[in-house]
Amino acid sequence: MSVRLISLLILVRLAILFLLDFSFTLTMLCFIIVYSLCQEEILSKFLVSESLYDQPGLAAIARKQAKAADLLGRTEEEQRKSGYFHTLREILQQPATWLETGKELSSMSDALLQTIAGARTLVLTGSGSSEYAGECVRLPLQRRLLIPAQTIGGGMLLTHGGKAIAPLRPGLMVSLARSGDSPESVEAISVVLETEPEIRHLVVTCNAEGRLATTYRDDPRVKVVVLAEQTNDRSLVMTSSFTNMVLAAAFLGMLRTPDQYVSLVQNLSQKAEELMRTHFDTLADIAIRDFDRVVFLASGSRLGAARESALKMVEMTAGKVWATSETYLGLRHGPMSAVHSDTLVVCFLSSQPLVRAYECDLIRELNDKQLGMAKLIFGEDIPADLAQNNDVKIDCGGLSSLGDENIPVLDVILGQLLGFFRCLKEGLEPDSPSNDGVINRVVQEFKLHRAED
Repeated sequence: MSVRLISLLILVRLAILFLLDFSFTLTMLCFIIVYSLCQEEILSKFLVSESLYDQPGLAAIARKQAKAADLLGRTEEEQRKSGYFHTLREILQQPATWLETGKELSSMSDALLQTIAGARTLVLTGSGSSEYAGECVRLPLQRRLLIPAQTIGGGMLLTHGGKAIAPLRPGLMVSLARSGDSPESVEAISVVLETEPEIRHLVVTCNAEGRLATTYRDDPRVKVVVLAEQTNDRSLVMTSSFTNMVLAAAFLGMLRTPDQYVSLVQNLSQKAEELMRTHFDTLADIAIRDFDRVVFLASGSRLGAARESALKMVEMTAGKVWATSETYLGLRHGPMSAVHSDTLVVCFLSSQPLVRAYECDLIRELNDKQLGMAKLIFGEDIPADLAQNNDVKIDCGGLSSLGDENIPVLDVILGQLLGFFRCLKEGLEPDSPSNDGVINRVVQEFKLHRAED
């Protein structure tokens, strides 16, 4: 074969390769142009609209979790029609709102030091979820402040007044409330102000226009802290309001170390984002299983989160799924008899060695007795033998460094999402699950009584 012919064949081959390459390049260029033009529409279909929520974190969750992409990718009108617009947004906004609360509270350290100065006893009060928020912080506040701390329901203060409070004075009463408009809110403070002059008051609320905030705004005996407006949940159920009040109250134990407090809140926020970004769909799948009751198990401060999680399940299913909470050791004293084949057992597993030893023993006992339909275990470095065939482990690194007393706000996110997804399965609307109006966002007015003189 001549050199000229060989050269010609090489040129033809190169020409073909060039044309093929040019065709591919042209195709890719057209694709890029079309994608750029349609990108906004594509994102609106498959991801949450960041302009709607003003929270890039929600888009990050939607990119990782298919169920989140489905729910958040719908239009605002569709979400409102399905009845979950507020509840889902308020659950998922928590990491962002925690940062705002941390910043806001840390700037108040000097004023709050004056409020708590000299107190010999601490009372945390609220009603329903607000009472459970107090339970989440009672033990760490008692440890850090070195004074007795109690959690007393607002109803108890209405019926028993100062008799319910430990007899140490002076004291500080911290009233927690989302709206501040429930009948107990103002009346509980009023009763204690009249009968216990040596008790000062701190109000933590999410509603600047509520009666609890406005009634005592100019009262020198009462310090009022109003959290950011976005924490004032519009949904019937409390979600972001709950966790933000927990974090706000927790600051009372860290008033002299505000930078450490801000760092803790940042770490919790990051961990919450990670939890939702990796296990949103996991919780959705668990929530639709065939169970009729749920038992939430926890120890120490995390029992407050267990109680709140149980309430979320009952509220959001209108009682179609019954839920309760108990300590691990307390379960043996009767409540274990209610753990049947229709029962989901949710275990908030401690990172403290002594506490964990007792908790693991109880979980193994449930396994040996074959009690419950399935277990959901949330903790760090979960022993492999605790989970059996139908069980689910959510192993979350870093919990031990955060400490058990600081993570009820993470525990309760699991409870919120389980309740949310079960609500949808039951055909109810998370924003207003009580179709018959049995319960409302704010407890309706009822007659208030006073002891006869």
